Amino acid sequence: MNQKKIKILLELTKFKISLFSSLTVSVGYILATGSLTLETFIPTFGILFLACGSSALNHYQERNTDKLMKRTKGRPIPSGRIAAGKVLTVSIILCFLGLLILFLGTNQTAFLLGLFALMWYNGVYTNLKKVTAFAVVPGSLIGSIPPAIGWSAGGESLADPQIWPVLFFFFIWQIPHFWLLILLYGEQYENAGLPSMTKLFSVRQIKRLIFIWIIATAVTCTLFPFFGLVKFSIINIALYGLAIWLIFKSSRMFGVNADNYSPGSGFRVINIYALLVIMLISIDNLI
Repeated sequence: MNQKKIKILLELTKFKISLFSSLTVSVGYILATGSLTLETFIPTFGILFLACGSSALNHYQERNTDKLMKRTKGRPIPSGRIAAGKVLTVSIILCFLGLLILFLGTNQTAFLLGLFALMWYNGVYTNLKKVTAFAVVPGSLIGSIPPAIGWSAGGESLADPQIWPVLFFFFIWQIPHFWLLILLYGEQYENAGLPSMTKLFSVRQIKRLIFIWIIATAVTCTLFPFFGLVKFSIINIALYGLAIWLIFKSSRMFGVNADNYSPGSGFRVINIYALLVIMLISIDNLI
């Protein structure tokens, strides 16, 4: 496979996002077992393939809308670098491999969660985006499924409340994560005929909504110790410190230089925050 084809594949599979999703599977598994073994990589790779396939399928589903937005018209299908039929084939193969790994290598709960994630993202959320500007709220359920798969694959029950704050954290985090992009590209969504928050609210109102959800994300993270997810005080302190850092950095959207606030910078901050959180709780449970 030449470099050009690899680049197209990485774009189609939204590889960075898919990789992050698979990392949260590992977090769920580590929380369930307290260890990092070769078995950890079975559900992790299952979701990596499934997320890549689901993302490629999303490219196929939104190929006509992507042509209408500056941000997306350079994607592989609308730019003509690959035929839509080939993308559909790639997505089916990747989804099948992901589900097969979960079916053969984990358990029924993990497999069914993976199947549900595929149906929810490509069957429900993708279509809801054409109907309502608030599609991201039910769509964010996707964020909580990978750690649930890791937890289940590790032999623990979803009825155990210990995992709930983690699932809730990834659910909430997805919302401001997406709405920060709306601040950047809302007008393009409108031009493509898609519902957008920018049609319903002013920029300042959208910032307020985002900030509320960011605070909720930070608060949810600080609940981890109360559910027995954190054993070491230093990790607990670090989580509280990160929560304060996130709120402080995000509050700049209302400061004296609010007009110069970069949603792209806020987007990077909240992503770094989520990555540091999963690193901390993983380290705590591996020590």
